[in-house]
Amino acid sequence: MRVVIQRVSQASVSVNGSITGTIGIGLLILAGFEHTDTDEDIEWMAGKITRLRIFNDSEGVMNLSVMDVDGQLLVVSQFTLHAKTKKGNRPSYVQAAPPDIAIPLYEKFMTMLEKITGKRVERGIFGAMMDVSLTNAGPVTIIMDSKNRDL
Repeated sequence: MRVVIQRVSQASVSVNGSITGTIGIGLLILAGFEHTDTDEDIEWMAGKITRLRIFNDSEGVMNLSVMDVDGQLLVVSQFTLHAKTKKGNRPSYVQAAPPDIAIPLYEKFMTMLEKITGKRVERGIFGAMMDVSLTNAGPVTIIMDSKNRDL
């Protein structure tokens, strides 16, 4: 599982001009799943994201988590995070999980985030053409991969 996390002051996602998810202060999470992802990957990623200390404390130091600031979460599925660009100019997406595998992983990820935070997680629509709007606060952008936890 690979994610791009952006600390935002606001973010939204829409499909065909209709907003499907919107948040204020919190995290926009772009999430891509691969066919080898497991429940352990989901649990590790959800726990890590909710504990990341990337919000400023009263001293202006990134020392608080999204839960500490009572922030919101917006998750958008994005299979292109698993693009391979080694050969040629057209990315390959063979590592990305097909929908029959990715959708249950996506739903488990949402459920885990909601369980940890005790809040509804806003979201896009899996597989849809989505327009994402955000104001990246900082900017702060972090990339994480459950298969490469050193990132």
